[in-house]
Amino acid sequence: MPMPWTYRHATKEWRAFLADAKDQMALDSDNMAYTAVDAVLQVFRRRLTAQQGLLFANVLPSVLRAIFVKDWDVSESPQAFGDRNELIQEVKSIRPDHNLTPDNAIEATAWALRRCTNKTDFDRVLAELPEAAREFWHVDVADPRELEQRII
Repeated sequence: MPMPWTYRHATKEWRAFLADAKDQMALDSDNMAYTAVDAVLQVFRRRLTAQQGLLFANVLPSVLRAIFVKDWDVSESPQAFGDRNELIQEVKSIRPDHNLTPDNAIEATAWALRRCTNKTDFDRVLAELPEAAREFWHVDVADPRELEQRII
């Protein structure tokens, strides 16, 4: 079996994703973007069972997959999703002393994530998750070509 593309090109995928996220959030550094993205992934992950989370992680590029599962305490019960304002406040609370996460962090991460994943696989997995999970990753765009996979 050949090496999966996402392992062979992990750095290329990660750099493209991080650049998209940083641009969408209008942040100045990769560190700021990483902090925001990591917090968004943690907040989403808290609302999934381990089985749901691993299903979701399997469609992510390799670096994002690793970030998503890092330090996950799978023994904790999933939390309710709540409204968008509650979720963004939770994202901002992840690293309060080192976090300049903007209010659009969830939408910006979703936009960048959709550009680095296979749309068919991503939507298939989201269809197996609760409706609130689909809403979490929903992105409104004027032109759907904006979300076409950037790295293939």
